[in-house]
Amino acid sequence: MNLMISTFILILAAVVSIFLSQVFSKISVSYISMIVGGIIFLVPDLGSRIQNFSSDIFIGTIVAPLLFFEGQATRLNAVGKEIKHIIQTTVFLVILCLIIAGFGVWTIGSVSLPLAFILAAISTPTDATAMESVTNGLKAPQSEGVYLKMESLFNDASGIILLNMATLWYINGYINYGETIIDFLKSAVGGVLFGFAAAWIIVIFRQILIRTSYNSLNAQNLLYIVTPLILYYLAEMIHVSGIIAVVVAGLVHNAEAQRSRLTNAPQVHLGFDLVSMITEILNSMVFVILGFMFLQIISKEKFTYNSFNWLLIGIVLYIANVLTRYIYGRLRLNFNNKSGWIFALGGVHGAVTLALAYTLAEFHVKTGDFNLVLISESVLIILSLIVPTIVFRFLLEKDATDDEIATEIGKIRVNMVHKAIDAVEKMYLPDNVKESVIFDLMAQKQRTRTKDFVKAWVKVVRHPEFTGAEKELEMRAFMNALAQEREYLDMISQSEVKYQNYVFELYNEILMAESLVIGPTVSESSDK
Repeated sequence: MNLMISTFILILAAVVSIFLSQVFSKISVSYISMIVGGIIFLVPDLGSRIQNFSSDIFIGTIVAPLLFFEGQATRLNAVGKEIKHIIQTTVFLVILCLIIAGFGVWTIGSVSLPLAFILAAISTPTDATAMESVTNGLKAPQSEGVYLKMESLFNDASGIILLNMATLWYINGYINYGETIIDFLKSAVGGVLFGFAAAWIIVIFRQILIRTSYNSLNAQNLLYIVTPLILYYLAEMIHVSGIIAVVVAGLVHNAEAQRSRLTNAPQVHLGFDLVSMITEILNSMVFVILGFMFLQIISKEKFTYNSFNWLLIGIVLYIANVLTRYIYGRLRLNFNNKSGWIFALGGVHGAVTLALAYTLAEFHVKTGDFNLVLISESVLIILSLIVPTIVFRFLLEKDATDDEIATEIGKIRVNMVHKAIDAVEKMYLPDNVKESVIFDLMAQKQRTRTKDFVKAWVKVVRHPEFTGAEKELEMRAFMNALAQEREYLDMISQSEVKYQNYVFELYNEILMAESLVIGPTVSESSDK
């Protein structure tokens, strides 16, 4: 029961954050979510109901689905083309960051070398979701964006393996290089093979079901949503990388979606809508938890002069990672100066870094060292969010602002609806049908007030339902009107290139609206 209450509070906080991000459109939802998470901690009646953090549950139920859906949005052949760069950034760059950050912390932070490497290993994974939060309102360059996305998909596993190596060094007092390399290959290769094989079996099973009378739209989508949870925990049970397994599974499902979109269009459409909703909620939850945990960690730290070593260590970790990434980008990835800094600062840290820090609770790590790791890595996460948010304002070009987009799309929407209303006005329709259709079309451009809605609602309640003939006329009026809207948007999309994607979103809205007005009720008899 306590777990259900805790989960409900976090989900509600995520929803509130998303609403607030619409009010404060210039602030990324990630920052708003962190603030909301902090507020939950400061309110005793709420903060006391949040359950203790479990890294295994966090990674398995939040991070794994996010990575699965991120993989599902990436073409498998695109990964094949970037395999060289993926290995460079998820193996060689990660190891280089580990070494430089590890020795940097050991030298400056006055901690033991094994603990320094634990801190460095946790700081290696990057977060694609967090990267999006620091480029809000800016045009992220495509080439650097591809590197950062591919890196964040696969470097979590590298960080986990290196952390295990550093933790065993901390506990046993020595490093077993041979065992570490074997574990890395077993975990990474095993994760790829298991993820591909398991996902392929699930895909074939789902495709067989679609082609039989046993298919169920809701059951199919539920199976799709729970797939990353099942694969992650199964992969961890057989001691291969669950993170890599769900990413590869997502890539396999991308290829499925490409070739089965029209096999069962309603199912695919509903699946995309569910994924969009779940991804938005989980992304917001990640930062709600981060804001909550950061204040919780701070509150438990007893500040003395020496205790501020965590701040120094967090700064050293961040600077070491940024400089290493910049130099590596210039020398090995052939970036110019600007691209090098974008790549370096774009390695933003988030959910996985926090989760890895908490995995130390499962090992025999001293309480003082555990707390030092938590708060130092929290400083790293905060810096990796704040610094690029500021610097990217000077490095990246500004995208169209939300206000500009809203104004322009508003004009397009109004003109689109006028085209539709003109078409309906020219049709021969009963007055009650014409009035109903025009009201719904006016609602498209959000020019109907709540007062107007109440009047229309009362009219629907008081007056009898349309006859079968009237329903058919209503449907045909809508089809004619929406066809005019699509034709107008098709013309606009060829001239308003800057807002083309938003125009296509409007086009999609119209297609969905048309699916709503075409129903089986038009064939009902009017004699009833």
